[in-house]
Amino acid sequence: MAILNRKKKSLEISSTDASENAIANKETEGLSQRQIVFKRFVRHRAAMISVFTITFLTIFVFTALNFRIGPWHIHGWWKYGIGDIPELRYKDCPSGNVGCPTLSIRPGFLGGKHFGFGEHPFGQDDIGRDYFALVMKGAQRSIMVMFIVGIIGGTIGTVVGAIAGFFRGTVDAVLMRFTDFIITIPSIIIGSVIGFHFGNLGATFLAFYLGLFAWTGLSRLVRGEFLKLRELEFVDAARVAGASNRRIIFKHILPNAVGVIIVSVTLLMSGAILLETALSYIGFGVVAPDVSLGLLISQYQDSFTSRPWLFLYPGFFIIAIALSVNFIGDGLRDAFDPRQRRRLSLKDRMSGRTEKKGE
Repeated sequence: MAILNRKKKSLEISSTDASENAIANKETEGLSQRQIVFKRFVRHRAAMISVFTITFLTIFVFTALNFRIGPWHIHGWWKYGIGDIPELRYKDCPSGNVGCPTLSIRPGFLGGKHFGFGEHPFGQDDIGRDYFALVMKGAQRSIMVMFIVGIIGGTIGTVVGAIAGFFRGTVDAVLMRFTDFIITIPSIIIGSVIGFHFGNLGATFLAFYLGLFAWTGLSRLVRGEFLKLRELEFVDAARVAGASNRRIIFKHILPNAVGVIIVSVTLLMSGAILLETALSYIGFGVVAPDVSLGLLISQYQDSFTSRPWLFLYPGFFIIAIALSVNFIGDGLRDAFDPRQRRRLSLKDRMSGRTEKKGE
């Protein structure tokens, strides 16, 4: 009897799975692969919220202060810069502190003031510099490091993995043994050596050199994809048509591995901002007079009990950026992986049951 009940329950689960898959497949009928991926990604709520969050934070921090990109110069909307030293506030600060924040987000009916930035929304540092300007500059540097490491590491990892997986043999052995050698060295040690020698050159140079050593994990994933894809029929058809190895790699196989690459690069970017923060915290990353979020936390870690805002605001931006990028990577993974089952809404389930009864 127990065996019959288990078989009956298994059949019910299989029937439910089949009906859910049928509903999900019906929604993607007639759509291209790109449209299917986009539709799956849009349905991932955490990923969409993260897209809006990281977009808003990027625009917010890069427009707050004056910023130069080559010949282009962006004039910020915030009145203070990181070099301005206004008078240090102390009169209306609680517990005898100085430079307390003027940001007000508590409504009047809860005993607070109306919403407003005030003169120094994030407070002031020890010498009176506006901390909002410092945090914005630090966030600019951290986001820039994240994107530079992602671009350089993603490019090198993709090329190395593609060549190793396609040619195999001696080429694969040499490239993978070199990759294994770099992987055996902890990333924090590599980053510390790079930061010690190049951290004083600024965040851009630090990010460039970090990107040169951040590709190892991606290269192994790309290699695995190429080993699998190179044996499929469309590669044989391209060879018969006379396509060169270069064209087969970059025109035929690489587009089919783009899902793994995009997801891995996204997670690589998230790890890059945490690595830069850790290096700056221990003194081997960005160094003064330049600014980064990790450097701000390191400089004011002793003020956590007396003036916690000097520690919390940089930490908030680090967590917000890293979590947003991680959730975007999670959404991209679900969107590109056809084996991921989508949770159907109650409306979809009821619609499927209605159609099933109608049959």
